[in-house]
Amino acid sequence: MMLKQILSPAEKTAVKKMLDDAQNVVITCHTSPDGDAIGSSLALWEYLTRKGKSATVIVPNYFPDFLKWMNGADRIILYDRNRALSRNLFNRADLIVALDYNEPSRLDEETTPFGYSNAKKLMIDHHENPERFCDLQISRSKLSSTCEVLFRVLDSIGELSNLNKHGAEDIYAGMCTDTGRFSYNSNDPEIFYIIAELMKKGIDKDKIVRNIYNQNTEGRYRLMGYILLEKMQIVSELHAAYYAITKEELQRFKYIKGDMEGVVNMPLEIKGMKVVIALREDTEKEQINVSIRSVDDFPANEMAERFFNGGGHFNAAGGRLFCSLDEAMQITLAAINAYRDRLL
Repeated sequence: MMLKQILSPAEKTAVKKMLDDAQNVVITCHTSPDGDAIGSSLALWEYLTRKGKSATVIVPNYFPDFLKWMNGADRIILYDRNRALSRNLFNRADLIVALDYNEPSRLDEETTPFGYSNAKKLMIDHHENPERFCDLQISRSKLSSTCEVLFRVLDSIGELSNLNKHGAEDIYAGMCTDTGRFSYNSNDPEIFYIIAELMKKGIDKDKIVRNIYNQNTEGRYRLMGYILLEKMQIVSELHAAYYAITKEELQRFKYIKGDMEGVVNMPLEIKGMKVVIALREDTEKEQINVSIRSVDDFPANEMAERFFNGGGHFNAAGGRLFCSLDEAMQITLAAINAYRDRLL
């Protein structure tokens, strides 16, 4: 079976030349990296390292503990804790790759050295409405994940033989997490052909799932129970739910990065639910992080853009608010009511 080609002949030539010519590569992904961001970053790092390139993954800030089993995760540089080293690497780079984000602002503080760098810039992503900020942009919003886009790019340029087992593990992990274990945005039969090709590299997909989903803390489960019992608010007539969590509440349950992963999806399991909005006070910055999940034809990304300074995918989006939690809840209710006709 041959995969559908996602690159034009000109794109194929350009991306292969960029990767072949580069010697010092910085790989970047969005702030608060998730499985797709880290998976695509490390898969590309494995590929470039195997090709004899000097490659470094620099991420804006801390990533979840449940992703640290990946080979090379211990070599990822956190920009917010290693600014001087990171800037030096940006200055030395002849290629910067932007993975899993569609606008430079999603790099947070890392936006500055990214913008000042004279290196060529390559984007590989699957978010809608990308800004034009790279020399070459491979953006395919209909694909399940950036990891899937990366796999298809390597396939298109004839480089899958240089994707090793670790890189295949990374790609599977990113595809798995960005589709909720292949429970949404995963109806394309070619996704499962890709999985078969990854398994031919020797991956143990069952073990990868355990590594991601069976490494939770006790605090995460107690926090989930607390949210569902005490914090979740249901707007029954509009098929919507929301909840808000303070820093103090997170501290009470010994919160670590990743403990809130997936919790926003849980109320969608309630019969008839169409949209869920989660508000969380950031533990490091004066801001409120917003996550929105929806089903069917409800535009989570549009709501995120209109009310929460954000964006994302049609059914999975997010944003940030710079106000009190009480004000954020008022904005949330206003957002829900603004979409009354879509939610009834």
